[in-house]
Amino acid sequence: MNQLSPIGGQLLITDFLFRARDMFGRKEIIEYTEGVETHRYDYATYADRVIRLAGALVELGVRPGDRVATLAWNHHRHLELYMAIPLAGAVLHTVNLRLEPDEIAYIVDHADDTMIFADASLLPLLDVTRSRRPQMKVVVTDEPEYADAVAGYEQLIAESTLLAEIPPRTENDLAALCYTSGTTGAPKGVGYTHRALYLHTFAACLADGHAISERDRVCHVVPMFHANAWGIPFAALMSGAEQVLPGPHPTPPQIATIVAAESVTYTGMVPTVAVDLLDHAVASGTDFSSLRALVLGGSTPSVRLIADLEDKLGVRVFQGWGMTEISPMATFSRPPAAADDDPALRHDHVRKQGRLLPGLHWKLVDAEGSEVPQDGKSQGEVLMRGPWVATTYYNESHPDKFVDGWLRTGDIGIIDEQGYLEIVDRAKDLIKSGGEWISSVALEQALLQNSAVADAAVIAVKHPRWQERPVAFVVFHQGERLSSQAVLDELAERVPKWWLPEQIVATDVLPRTSVGKVDKKTLRTSASEQADLWDPTNATIAAVPHGGVSS
Repeated sequence: MNQLSPIGGQLLITDFLFRARDMFGRKEIIEYTEGVETHRYDYATYADRVIRLAGALVELGVRPGDRVATLAWNHHRHLELYMAIPLAGAVLHTVNLRLEPDEIAYIVDHADDTMIFADASLLPLLDVTRSRRPQMKVVVTDEPEYADAVAGYEQLIAESTLLAEIPPRTENDLAALCYTSGTTGAPKGVGYTHRALYLHTFAACLADGHAISERDRVCHVVPMFHANAWGIPFAALMSGAEQVLPGPHPTPPQIATIVAAESVTYTGMVPTVAVDLLDHAVASGTDFSSLRALVLGGSTPSVRLIADLEDKLGVRVFQGWGMTEISPMATFSRPPAAADDDPALRHDHVRKQGRLLPGLHWKLVDAEGSEVPQDGKSQGEVLMRGPWVATTYYNESHPDKFVDGWLRTGDIGIIDEQGYLEIVDRAKDLIKSGGEWISSVALEQALLQNSAVADAAVIAVKHPRWQERPVAFVVFHQGERLSSQAVLDELAERVPKWWLPEQIVATDVLPRTSVGKVDKKTLRTSASEQADLWDPTNATIAAVPHGGVSS
């Protein structure tokens, strides 16, 4: 066994590898494919393979600071690359496999990746990239031989010379690179230093954070290409938690099978996956008793979903908020002790984005940049700074996004006296109707309280009198179907009359971005192509009164 030792005196994420090897060598990493176990080994073996792979990268000419990309699903080889690339002194660049080939080519070019590790099934996504960058080395992760590849993944490990010395680097060197989803322009790179990820990992393991510990068995449902899978792989490695990898695109039934079979204690996912997981688990009677925490992120879950997950599955639900520019975690919605015996109070806290993680700082500012009070009522854009908050984009300057050391998140929020953040909306998604603001998030939450509604999204459309009006897109539960007026009548019990959407549009599914968020840009395009949605002569909807809006 290779006994390469860590470099002392620096906060380097590769230290987690040696800690796992030396203290938790028998803990397991388990991989599934389509709900069936396909690989199982321990941290000692994992560490040996990582060190060999790092040696192979150096032999292939990878030098400190080089960007090495991955285009891969959640499997054990991808987890090895999470450590091997930084150990070789390079920068781990996880590429979003849900992007189009042209978008991937743009990102790889922008990062100037020297090498990419890709699953064979994803290689067609690299056709444009490879035509533009014929010099870039390609390694296929899951096929022993592939044309134009420099070598097979397993061949690299088997034939490599053991890494004798860790290439020199400091905690302020980049360890990883992720790109934003590019919903409002070209994707932007966010570089993470070793120090930033190290401190971020500590925050993830705090008892009032995700509380990852040696006692956990973590299942990585969040894609490993997305903001380092929320940083949970690093937290699991550092703490000695066992890790379960569900393989390519796991379905809710497969996730349920894995949770039960492996006694998973912790997992995270976007709310839409949780909705389907809940439906399957209730129908199948899957045992979720091992699960101590189900963390939701990416979009705000409804109180109904939180309550159903806790009441029907017996699972504690939490919420995290952040973004690629914050590595990505900023808050965690663990309720205060006073809510332990009060389910309604607990659910009300979990629906909020939560308290700020230690080490970070925030403030709310109005449109003029003046700070607003954190009184549970005043709204403002959330600005962030701290040791794992970006201060610039990779190889780009965006002074409008980074102001005096603060990151402008673009999220409009309220912070109460207990320090709990509630995101009201994205700045670009707020609806200004008759001179007053309407929160699309609050409207969506109110729609989701309707037992017939499975999913909802609200956008603004131009209106000849009121400037903008909301239009709601709803997905009904299977077997449920309500008229627009029935939805509006039920909604009128929860929101001001003048908030009521101009139209309810039923749809089978909401469009999603590459990271699982509702693609409101696509919905706006759809609405703009149907001008009658907001035409005041539309008898079905125009009859809805807009009381409270001044002309």
